[in-house]
Amino acid sequence: MKLVTFQQGHRRSVGAVDGEMVVDLQAAYAAYLADIEGDPRAAKIAAVRIPPDMASFIAGLEPSWEAAEQALAHGGASYPLDEVRLLAPLVPPVILNSGQNYWDHREEKPPVEQHDPEFFLKTPLAVVGPGEPVVLDPVVTAKLDYEVELGVIIGKPGRHIPRERALEHVFGYTVCNDVTARDRQAVPHPEGGFEYRLGPGKNFDTSAPIGPWIVTRDEIPDPQALGLRTYVNGELRQNNTTEKMIWDVATVVSFFSDFYTLHPGVLIETGTPGGTAWATDPEIGGRAYERDDVTRAGYMQPGDVVTVEIDGIGSLTNPIVAASIAAATAETASIATGGE
Repeated sequence: MKLVTFQQGHRRSVGAVDGEMVVDLQAAYAAYLADIEGDPRAAKIAAVRIPPDMASFIAGLEPSWEAAEQALAHGGASYPLDEVRLLAPLVPPVILNSGQNYWDHREEKPPVEQHDPEFFLKTPLAVVGPGEPVVLDPVVTAKLDYEVELGVIIGKPGRHIPRERALEHVFGYTVCNDVTARDRQAVPHPEGGFEYRLGPGKNFDTSAPIGPWIVTRDEIPDPQALGLRTYVNGELRQNNTTEKMIWDVATVVSFFSDFYTLHPGVLIETGTPGGTAWATDPEIGGRAYERDDVTRAGYMQPGDVVTVEIDGIGSLTNPIVAASIAAATAETASIATGGE
Protein backbone atom coordinates (compact mmCIF):
# COMPACT_ATOMS: atom_id res chain seq x y z
CA MET A 1 0.00 0.00 0.00
CA LYS A 2 1.13 3.54 -0.78
CA LEU A 3 0.05 5.86 2.02
CA VAL A 4 -0.08 9.64 1.75
CA THR A 5 -1.05 12.63 3.80
CA PHE A 6 -3.01 14.93 1.53
CA GLN A 7 -5.08 18.07 1.54
CA GLN A 8 -8.28 18.50 -0.43
CA GLY A 9 -9.81 21.91 0.15
CA HIS A 10 -9.66 22.46 3.91
CA ARG A 11 -9.63 18.73 4.70
CA ARG A 12 -6.36 17.07 5.66
CA SER A 13 -6.45 13.26 5.51
CA VAL A 14 -4.48 10.05 5.45
CA GLY A 15 -5.00 8.40 2.08
CA ALA A 16 -3.98 5.45 -0.06
CA VAL A 17 -2.86 5.79 -3.66
CA ASP A 18 -4.91 3.52 -5.93
CA GLY A 19 -3.71 3.96 -9.50
CA GLU A 20 -4.22 7.62 -10.36
CA MET A 21 -6.61 8.16 -7.45
CA VAL A 22 -6.22 8.87 -3.76
CA VAL A 23 -8.68 7.17 -1.41
CA ASP A 24 -9.58 9.14 1.73
CA LEU A 25 -9.17 6.27 4.17
CA GLN A 26 -11.12 7.72 7.08
CA ALA A 27 -14.10 8.57 4.90
CA ALA A 28 -13.92 5.23 3.09
CA TYR A 29 -13.74 3.33 6.38
CA ALA A 30 -16.75 5.23 7.71
CA ALA A 31 -18.62 4.22 4.56
CA TYR A 32 -17.53 0.59 5.05
CA LEU A 33 -18.78 0.56 8.66
CA ALA A 34 -22.09 2.15 7.66
CA ASP A 35 -22.70 0.16 4.46
CA ILE A 36 -21.37 -3.26 5.41
CA GLU A 37 -21.69 -3.41 9.19
CA GLY A 38 -24.58 -0.98 9.60
CA ASP A 39 -22.85 0.73 12.51
CA PRO A 40 -24.53 4.04 13.48
CA ARG A 41 -21.27 5.19 15.07
CA ALA A 42 -19.37 4.77 11.80
CA ALA A 43 -17.98 8.31 11.55
CA LYS A 44 -16.80 8.39 15.18
CA ILE A 45 -15.15 4.97 14.98
CA ALA A 46 -13.46 5.88 11.69
CA ALA A 47 -12.06 9.09 13.20
CA VAL A 48 -10.40 7.05 15.96
CA ARG A 49 -9.17 4.14 13.82
CA ILE A 50 -7.87 6.32 10.98
CA PRO A 51 -6.92 9.76 12.34
CA PRO A 52 -5.80 12.48 9.91
CA ASP A 53 -2.25 12.39 11.29
CA MET A 54 0.02 9.66 9.86
CA ALA A 55 2.08 9.23 13.03
CA SER A 56 -1.10 8.65 15.04
CA PHE A 57 -2.39 6.27 12.37
CA ILE A 58 0.81 4.19 12.50
CA ALA A 59 0.67 4.21 16.31
CA GLY A 60 -2.80 2.65 16.07
CA LEU A 61 -1.02 -0.60 15.13
CA GLU A 62 -2.99 -3.54 13.72
CA PRO A 63 -6.52 -2.16 14.35
CA SER A 64 -5.72 0.97 12.32
CA TRP A 65 -3.82 -0.90 9.61
CA GLU A 66 -6.63 -3.44 9.19
CA ALA A 67 -9.15 -0.60 9.01
CA ALA A 68 -7.12 0.96 6.18
CA GLU A 69 -7.17 -2.32 4.25
CA GLN A 70 -10.95 -2.62 4.69
CA ALA A 71 -11.40 1.01 3.62
CA LEU A 72 -9.30 0.57 0.48
CA ALA A 73 -11.12 -2.64 -0.45
CA HIS A 74 -14.51 -0.94 0.06
CA GLY A 75 -13.51 2.10 -1.99
CA GLY A 76 -15.29 5.39 -2.42
CA ALA A 77 -14.32 8.84 -1.13
CA SER A 78 -11.50 9.23 -3.65
CA TYR A 79 -9.93 12.07 -5.63
CA PRO A 80 -7.67 12.27 -8.69
CA LEU A 81 -4.05 12.27 -7.53
CA ASP A 82 -3.26 15.39 -9.54
CA GLU A 83 -6.11 17.31 -7.88
CA VAL A 84 -4.94 16.96 -4.29
CA ARG A 85 -1.98 18.51 -2.52
CA LEU A 86 0.43 15.91 -1.21
CA LEU A 87 1.95 16.92 2.12
CA ALA A 88 4.89 15.29 3.87
CA PRO A 89 3.48 11.78 4.40
CA LEU A 90 4.73 11.77 7.98
CA VAL A 91 5.87 14.33 10.53
CA PRO A 92 7.80 11.98 12.81
CA PRO A 93 8.39 12.62 16.50
CA VAL A 94 12.12 12.46 15.74
CA ILE A 95 14.41 11.60 12.84
CA LEU A 96 17.31 9.28 13.68
CA ASN A 97 20.12 9.58 11.15
CA SER A 98 22.80 7.08 10.28
CA GLY A 99 25.72 8.55 8.34
CA GLN A 100 28.97 7.24 6.88
CA ASN A 101 27.04 4.33 5.36
CA TYR A 102 28.31 4.19 1.74
CA TRP A 103 31.98 3.81 0.81
CA ASP A 104 31.69 6.04 -2.26
CA HIS A 105 30.54 8.91 -0.01
CA ARG A 106 33.29 8.30 2.55
CA GLU A 107 35.90 8.46 -0.21
CA GLU A 108 34.83 11.93 -1.36
CA LYS A 109 35.12 13.73 1.99
CA PRO A 110 37.60 14.06 4.86
CA PRO A 111 38.47 10.65 6.31
CA VAL A 112 36.79 9.73 9.60
CA GLU A 113 37.44 6.65 11.71
CA GLN A 114 34.01 5.03 11.98
CA HIS A 115 33.37 1.56 13.38
CA ASP A 116 29.65 1.98 14.10
CA PRO A 117 26.94 3.83 12.19
CA GLU A 118 27.21 7.59 12.57
CA PHE A 119 24.48 8.78 14.92
CA PHE A 120 22.78 12.17 14.84
CA LEU A 121 19.26 13.56 15.06
CA LYS A 122 16.99 15.83 13.08
CA THR A 123 13.88 17.43 14.51
CA PRO A 124 10.41 17.46 12.93
CA LEU A 125 10.71 21.26 12.66
CA ALA A 126 12.78 20.65 9.52
CA VAL A 127 10.19 18.52 7.67
CA VAL A 128 8.69 19.62 4.35
CA GLY A 129 6.77 17.64 1.75
CA PRO A 130 6.70 17.17 -2.03
CA GLY A 131 6.92 20.39 -4.02
CA GLU A 132 7.54 22.56 -0.99
CA PRO A 133 10.50 24.95 -1.25
CA VAL A 134 13.85 24.25 0.37
CA VAL A 135 15.12 27.60 1.58
CA LEU A 136 18.69 28.74 1.03
CA ASP A 137 19.12 31.11 3.95
CA PRO A 138 22.47 32.94 3.83
CA VAL A 139 22.36 33.34 7.61
CA VAL A 140 22.55 29.55 7.84
CA THR A 141 24.73 28.51 4.91
CA ALA A 142 26.33 29.35 1.59
CA LYS A 143 26.88 25.64 0.84
CA LEU A 144 23.52 23.90 0.60
CA ASP A 145 23.90 20.23 -0.33
CA TYR A 146 21.57 17.34 -1.22
CA GLU A 147 21.60 13.77 0.11
CA VAL A 148 19.21 11.09 -1.15
CA GLU A 149 18.45 8.59 1.62
CA LEU A 150 16.17 5.63 2.21
CA GLY A 151 13.78 6.46 5.03
CA VAL A 152 12.62 3.65 7.33
CA ILE A 153 9.45 4.16 9.39
CA ILE A 154 9.02 2.15 12.59
CA GLY A 155 5.67 0.40 13.03
CA LYS A 156 6.15 -2.00 15.93
CA PRO A 157 7.76 -0.68 19.13
CA GLY A 158 10.89 -2.31 20.48
CA ARG A 159 14.14 -1.95 22.41
CA HIS A 160 17.36 -3.98 21.97
CA ILE A 161 15.92 -5.48 18.80
CA PRO A 162 18.04 -8.36 17.38
CA ARG A 163 19.18 -7.72 13.82
CA GLU A 164 17.41 -10.86 12.57
CA ARG A 165 14.07 -9.54 13.90
CA ALA A 166 14.59 -5.87 13.02
CA LEU A 167 12.58 -5.74 9.79
CA GLU A 168 9.53 -7.04 11.68
CA HIS A 169 9.48 -3.63 13.40
CA VAL A 170 9.40 -1.69 10.12
CA PHE A 171 6.09 -0.19 8.98
CA GLY A 172 7.29 1.06 5.62
CA TYR A 173 9.74 3.08 3.59
CA THR A 174 9.89 6.56 2.08
CA VAL A 175 12.26 8.86 0.18
CA CYS A 176 14.25 11.45 2.13
CA ASN A 177 16.56 14.30 1.21
CA ASP A 178 18.94 14.99 4.11
CA VAL A 179 19.59 18.59 3.07
CA THR A 180 22.82 19.78 4.66
CA ALA A 181 24.62 23.05 5.38
CA ARG A 182 28.15 21.86 4.58
CA ASP A 183 29.94 24.95 5.89
CA ARG A 184 28.21 24.36 9.22
CA GLN A 185 28.89 20.63 9.21
CA ALA A 186 32.60 20.61 8.33
CA VAL A 187 34.53 23.44 9.96
CA PRO A 188 38.31 23.76 9.43
CA HIS A 189 40.24 23.27 12.68
CA PRO A 190 43.07 25.70 13.54
CA GLU A 191 45.47 22.79 14.03
CA GLY A 192 44.49 21.10 10.76
CA GLY A 193 41.73 18.80 9.69
CA PHE A 194 38.04 19.46 10.21
CA GLU A 195 35.62 19.53 13.10
CA TYR A 196 32.25 17.90 12.44
CA ARG A 197 29.23 19.79 13.78
CA LEU A 198 26.22 17.72 12.82
CA GLY A 199 23.76 19.72 14.92
CA PRO A 200 23.86 23.01 12.99
CA GLY A 201 24.94 21.27 9.78
CA LYS A 202 21.77 19.20 9.63
CA ASN A 203 19.06 21.11 11.51
CA PHE A 204 17.41 24.17 10.03
CA ASP A 205 14.12 25.08 8.37
CA THR A 206 13.23 22.91 5.33
CA SER A 207 16.26 20.61 5.73
CA ALA A 208 14.20 17.41 5.85
CA PRO A 209 12.08 16.87 2.73
CA ILE A 210 10.12 13.60 2.95
CA GLY A 211 7.80 11.94 0.43
CA PRO A 212 5.97 11.54 -1.75
CA TRP A 213 4.41 8.65 0.19
CA ILE A 214 5.12 5.69 2.44
CA VAL A 215 5.29 2.27 0.81
CA THR A 216 4.38 -0.41 3.33
CA ARG A 217 6.92 -3.10 4.17
CA ASP A 218 5.02 -5.90 2.42
CA GLU A 219 5.58 -4.20 -0.96
CA ILE A 220 9.37 -4.03 -0.53
CA PRO A 221 10.56 -7.55 0.29
CA ASP A 222 14.25 -6.58 0.14
CA PRO A 223 15.24 -3.04 1.18
CA GLN A 224 18.82 -3.82 0.11
CA ALA A 225 17.89 -4.01 -3.57
CA LEU A 226 16.78 -0.45 -4.30
CA GLY A 227 18.46 1.97 -6.69
CA LEU A 228 18.67 5.56 -5.44
CA ARG A 229 19.51 8.72 -7.36
CA THR A 230 19.61 12.51 -7.14
CA TYR A 231 19.01 14.95 -9.99
CA VAL A 232 19.61 18.70 -9.88
CA ASN A 233 17.91 20.47 -12.78
CA GLY A 234 17.68 17.08 -14.51
CA GLU A 235 21.41 16.39 -14.13
CA LEU A 236 22.30 13.09 -12.44
CA ARG A 237 24.38 13.80 -9.32
CA GLN A 238 24.04 10.65 -7.17
CA ASN A 239 23.61 7.09 -8.41
CA ASN A 240 23.95 3.97 -6.27
CA THR A 241 21.98 1.15 -4.68
CA THR A 242 21.07 0.23 -1.11
CA GLU A 243 22.92 -3.04 -1.72
CA LYS A 244 26.10 -1.00 -1.21
CA MET A 245 25.23 0.11 2.32
CA ILE A 246 27.97 -0.63 4.84
CA TRP A 247 25.35 -1.31 7.53
CA ASP A 248 22.09 -2.66 6.13
CA VAL A 249 18.62 -1.54 7.20
CA ALA A 250 18.21 -4.34 9.74
CA THR A 251 21.56 -3.50 11.35
CA VAL A 252 20.74 0.21 11.52
CA VAL A 253 17.34 -0.43 13.13
CA SER A 254 18.91 -2.78 15.65
CA PHE A 255 21.69 -0.26 16.36
CA PHE A 256 19.32 2.61 17.18
CA SER A 257 17.13 0.34 19.31
CA ASP A 258 20.06 -0.16 21.68
CA PHE A 259 19.83 3.55 22.57
CA TYR A 260 16.11 4.27 22.32
CA THR A 261 12.87 2.38 22.52
CA LEU A 262 11.77 2.77 18.91
CA HIS A 263 8.15 3.90 18.86
CA PRO A 264 5.72 3.77 15.92
CA GLY A 265 6.23 6.71 13.60
CA VAL A 266 9.93 7.21 14.31
CA LEU A 267 11.81 7.84 11.07
CA ILE A 268 15.32 6.48 10.47
CA GLU A 269 17.38 7.91 7.61
CA THR A 270 20.00 5.42 6.50
CA GLY A 271 22.79 7.49 4.97
CA THR A 272 23.63 8.84 1.53
CA PRO A 273 25.85 7.55 -1.27
CA GLY A 274 28.59 9.47 -3.06
CA GLY A 275 28.05 12.25 -5.57
CA THR A 276 27.38 15.08 -3.13
CA ALA A 277 28.42 18.65 -3.90
CA TRP A 278 30.79 18.41 -0.93
CA ALA A 279 33.12 16.33 -3.07
CA THR A 280 33.78 19.34 -5.32
CA ASP A 281 34.75 21.60 -2.43
CA PRO A 282 38.40 21.18 -1.33
CA GLU A 283 37.98 24.15 1.04
CA ILE A 284 36.19 21.81 3.45
CA GLY A 285 37.99 18.60 2.52
CA GLY A 286 36.06 17.48 -0.55
CA ARG A 287 37.78 14.91 -2.78
CA ALA A 288 36.09 14.61 -6.18
CA TYR A 289 37.55 11.37 -7.48
CA GLU A 290 36.55 10.68 -11.09
CA ARG A 291 33.25 8.96 -11.86
CA ASP A 292 31.68 8.34 -15.24
CA ASP A 293 28.11 7.75 -14.01
CA VAL A 294 27.38 11.11 -12.37
CA THR A 295 28.10 14.78 -12.96
CA ARG A 296 30.31 16.45 -10.38
CA ALA A 297 28.91 19.91 -9.71
CA GLY A 298 28.49 22.48 -6.98
CA TYR A 299 26.02 23.34 -4.27
CA MET A 300 22.33 24.06 -4.78
CA GLN A 301 21.30 27.60 -5.66
CA PRO A 302 18.00 29.50 -5.77
CA GLY A 303 16.14 28.49 -8.92
CA ASP A 304 17.45 24.93 -8.85
CA VAL A 305 15.09 21.97 -8.68
CA VAL A 306 16.28 18.87 -6.82
CA THR A 307 14.74 15.43 -7.25
CA VAL A 308 15.66 12.42 -5.12
CA GLU A 309 14.25 9.04 -6.10
CA ILE A 310 14.34 5.45 -4.93
CA ASP A 311 13.25 2.47 -7.00
CA GLY A 312 10.10 0.83 -5.73
CA ILE A 313 9.07 3.91 -3.76
CA GLY A 314 8.98 7.04 -5.89
CA SER A 315 10.53 10.46 -6.45
CA LEU A 316 10.52 13.60 -4.32
CA THR A 317 11.02 16.99 -5.95
CA ASN A 318 11.61 20.35 -4.25
CA PRO A 319 12.57 23.77 -5.63
CA ILE A 320 15.39 25.75 -4.02
CA VAL A 321 14.38 29.31 -3.15
CA ALA A 322 16.11 32.30 -1.60
CA ALA A 323 15.13 33.20 1.94
CA SER A 324 13.70 36.55 0.81
CA ILE A 325 11.32 34.83 -1.63
CA ALA A 326 10.27 32.29 0.97
CA ALA A 327 9.48 35.07 3.46
CA ALA A 328 7.44 37.01 0.89
CA THR A 329 5.49 33.87 -0.08
CA ALA A 330 4.73 33.09 3.56
CA GLU A 331 3.49 36.67 4.13
CA THR A 332 1.24 36.47 1.06
CA ALA A 333 -0.20 33.15 2.24
CA SER A 334 -0.85 34.61 5.70
CA ILE A 335 -2.75 37.57 4.22
CA ALA A 336 -4.75 35.27 1.95
CA THR A 337 -5.88 33.13 4.91
CA GLY A 338 -6.56 36.04 7.23
CA GLY A 339 -3.48 35.27 9.32
CA GLU A 340 -4.71 31.78 10.26
